[in-house]
Amino acid sequence: MTEYLDRINSPADLRNLDREALHEVADELRAFLLDSVSKTGGHLASNLGTVELTIALHYIYNTPYDRLVWDVGHQVYAHKVLTGRRLAMQHLRMLGGISGFPRREESEYDTFGTGHSSTSISAALGMAVAARLRGEDRKVVAVIGDGAMTAGMAFEALNNAGAMDANLLVVLNDNDMSISPNVGALNQYLAKLLASRFYSVVRRGGEKVLGMAPSILELAKRAEEHVKGMMMPGTLFEEFGFNYIGPIDGHDLDALLSSLQNIRDFKGPQFLHVVTKKGKGYKLAEDDPCFYHGVTKFDPQNGMDQPAPSTRPSYTQVFGDWICDMAAVDKHLVAITPAMREGSGLVRFAEEYPERYFDVGIAEQHALTFAAGLACEGYKPVVAVYSTFLQRAYDQLIHDIVVQKLPVMFAIDRAGIVGADGSTHMGAYDLSFLRCLPNMMIMAPKDENECRQMLYTAYMQNTPTAVRYPRGAGCGARVEQPMHVLPIGRGEILRQGKRIAICAFGSLVMSSLAAADKLDATLVNMRFIKPLDDELLEKLSSGHDLIVTVEENVIMGGAGSAVLESLERRGIRIPVLQLGLPDAPVEHGSQAELLARCGLDSAGILASILSRLSE
Repeated sequence: MTEYLDRINSPADLRNLDREALHEVADELRAFLLDSVSKTGGHLASNLGTVELTIALHYIYNTPYDRLVWDVGHQVYAHKVLTGRRLAMQHLRMLGGISGFPRREESEYDTFGTGHSSTSISAALGMAVAARLRGEDRKVVAVIGDGAMTAGMAFEALNNAGAMDANLLVVLNDNDMSISPNVGALNQYLAKLLASRFYSVVRRGGEKVLGMAPSILELAKRAEEHVKGMMMPGTLFEEFGFNYIGPIDGHDLDALLSSLQNIRDFKGPQFLHVVTKKGKGYKLAEDDPCFYHGVTKFDPQNGMDQPAPSTRPSYTQVFGDWICDMAAVDKHLVAITPAMREGSGLVRFAEEYPERYFDVGIAEQHALTFAAGLACEGYKPVVAVYSTFLQRAYDQLIHDIVVQKLPVMFAIDRAGIVGADGSTHMGAYDLSFLRCLPNMMIMAPKDENECRQMLYTAYMQNTPTAVRYPRGAGCGARVEQPMHVLPIGRGEILRQGKRIAICAFGSLVMSSLAAADKLDATLVNMRFIKPLDDELLEKLSSGHDLIVTVEENVIMGGAGSAVLESLERRGIRIPVLQLGLPDAPVEHGSQAELLARCGLDSAGILASILSRLSE
């Protein structure tokens, strides 16, 4: 039953309802989200936890004139439903459907596109300053989770916002860890008091009066901060220049509405601490919010089944097994991840080698320089990171690791097409931004066994190294337990053919094999992006009429560009066809659909080569 949701096509419709009706809206919205996501898959627990907060924000603030910025975007499904996209939820994260994250081109209510964490406060501050420059009485709200608050960028923005005295509200959605414990009825009372107009008027009036006697004013401020330090968790944020309010129950809709109504007219930076529960209203998700964070289709009555063991290990599993095997023989190995223990395959390592496992939180920059410090002292750091997140620490990669030629190894997961998470999560650029760095070795495996051997090869080097591999399983190759170092900078010919030489890199080697068979073409597994096998390329150029490069990376500056540079250095003139990801963001859809759309499945590779031959 969606009696109220049927009447809500925009936040304006929501604001036309009586406050009493909002409780029914919350019940309907939570039930709708559970039913909808169970049919499409997506992020569940985090979205169930922000239902009341979303309703309250859109009810109190005049969106889209007032700006609402969501951090990361894992929690925006209720926002999408209330902003006219309820029917579109049936195609959530599907090819041609709506995104699972905020996107500016999708709706005027999505004021800032997000997908990576900790950007909301900076973006919202920019919007607040823009409103001030234009003389507009526009309200700006940033909603950020406790996980995203671990990143330095969030605190850089807090520091800047406090100094600017901008009219900005930061809502901390505290749904996992507690920044400070809730200390009961007194704390709740003080939170409501601090959110009242009475407190604001008295505080500012008192400052004006006491300002005539600065020493008394300073004494009063110190007394106030000492009381807050004992009773309230907001001293830290007050020191940044924010008026701290909270914590309040993020599922108490009346308290949220009252607090936001009062805060809306406050001047200067405000900080509202809201405590919510992931998976709220669906007990299975409440009990295991990690399992129900990102879900596939499931029956809400029975919950999700544990995934059946795959007959083929994923590349992530191959890495997870390798790093445990390597740690058993080398006590200097340490593993570092920026908050991606499960996703990067480090669960077993964390259990077996807890003293050598470091999850630094959502802090990619710190992760890399931390690894550099360990390397300086003789340890061999392995940084497990998604391709899309490695981008966030590029400066540290260059200055703190590459320039100093420190032996830090990067296990780069989710390289290439990722799928339903869309453009913000595609690993489309790592070959391009890594290849230009001196002292860097880069490899890409064709299958699971080669991945294990490349990880070992990379680890045994005394320079920065990277092994990049895709999401999911490979072709089902048998993984050999003995490890050996691959010949550095050497590719392998998998099929000898005529006229056409296909030089494939990593994940697309097997996709290129079917095309090579139909064309009677030579197929080469290049293995190394840097150093490149220049001698093999020279040999191929003398016996073929066309070289085709295939990579799951943007064409510009990628592996194909490396091939062109190699041929140019040697003065070799031969036609080269570069196949890879386009010079445009790759949107959401399944991996298979997106590879086909980019012409990087077997049929697409064959069609591109035939088209070139017909010219």
